[in-house]
Amino acid sequence: MAKNTLSSRFRKLDIDQFDENKFVEEPQEEAAEHQQQPGPDDGEVESLLRGGDVLRAFHAALRNSPVNSKNPEAKEHAQAVILRVLTAFKNSEMEQAVQTLDHNGIDLLMKYIYKGFEKPTENSSAILLQWHEKVLAVGGLGCIVRVLTARKTV
Repeated sequence: MAKNTLSSRFRKLDIDQFDENKFVEEPQEEAAEHQQQPGPDDGEVESLLRGGDVLRAFHAALRNSPVNSKNPEAKEHAQAVILRVLTAFKNSEMEQAVQTLDHNGIDLLMKYIYKGFEKPTENSSAILLQWHEKVLAVGGLGCIVRVLTARKTV
């Protein structure tokens, strides 16, 4: 027969800490976010585009992506800069540019492509479809799945 110990120690254990599906909002550095505006440096990207160095402009635009920011204006500005860079590429240069990215860069580029599909501008959908084809060839289907299931948006 079981012995009744009248112990209540088991009630002090927080079982939620063992739940893998529990959503925990990641802490944001509000002070650091206010000091520096997240997003690509517009002046640097524009000067590289005017100079004809679209590959360096491409990397400069993706470098400071405001993924962790909650500022919608910064995200819209970054989207506009990325779209301006993507439209500056020739079709023959796209695949080479995608191959210079690592896996995180490919996922980030795919996020911006899908974001561009949400709010199309004149001729942007055709260009974004070409980019989508090149990114899919390099990143595979896993890239699309990671982008569609990501919690952090651009």
